[in-house]
Amino acid sequence: MSQYFDVGDETLWNPSNGVARMFQRQVAVFEAELELPSGIGPMENDECQISPDTFETFVNALLAKHRRTSHAIWLALSEGFIATVLVLAERAAIKVAWERHGAAPEAPLEDVQVSTVTGMSAPAEGEAWAAGLREKSRELGRRMPR
Repeated sequence: MSQYFDVGDETLWNPSNGVARMFQRQVAVFEAELELPSGIGPMENDECQISPDTFETFVNALLAKHRRTSHAIWLALSEGFIATVLVLAERAAIKVAWERHGAAPEAPLEDVQVSTVTGMSAPAEGEAWAAGLREKSRELGRRMPR
């Protein structure tokens, strides 16, 4: 069995039931973290509709949050989800504001990691940060069935 994540009549992703359930649970976690709806609707009859406008806002807010943190655990917990979201965004022709996110964060840093040895860690440089996420999403996209 599998489930479908669609925009209109176009299927963006067709994962197994277990993967779809895990992804939707992570969606709920990040909606709560960002205090924003994702645009990813409920699974009904093995189909989930994605609202492109709401999803675009969510994707860009998720990237802005990611850009403002340097905490190794937060990054580790979020990067697989973010790569999956980026694949869906690309398949849905969602505009990701890479140039805006690649710049130095506009808002204060959050969830920073501080060490008594090294001090406070800083987010990755903009180009390296964007390139890393893009590569992860490209690699994952090759493995995500439509």
